[in-house]
Amino acid sequence: MKVMRISKVPKQPVASPLFTGRVSRQPLVTDDMGKSFNLAVVNFGKGIRNKFHTHTSDQVLIVTAGKGIVATEGEERKVTVGDVIHIPAREKHWHGATKDSAFSHFALTRAGSKTTQLED
Repeated sequence: MKVMRISKVPKQPVASPLFTGRVSRQPLVTDDMGKSFNLAVVNFGKGIRNKFHTHTSDQVLIVTAGKGIVATEGEERKVTVGDVIHIPAREKHWHGATKDSAFSHFALTRAGSKTTQLED
């Protein structure tokens, strides 16, 4: 068993063309844990989002701070602290902060899940 406090997990900058601006990540499940899933806190600044993408596994997001938007090609929903979002494998989607609020969420996917960016 391992117990950690999220506030003690360093925020690592994410350098990826998937995001429209500065994002940080706090990995909560690491390779040395014999993981079968990926779990991290992802932190977006105001108005920052990721671009349309898919995953090869289902993804679960749990909003931990701020206000955000989760969107598919056919739907856009505002989300806030306590909301849980299930995104099926291969569903084209994006998520990020509203223009007036930073936004953080847990992101959970299966280990080995691949992300494909679908927007430039």
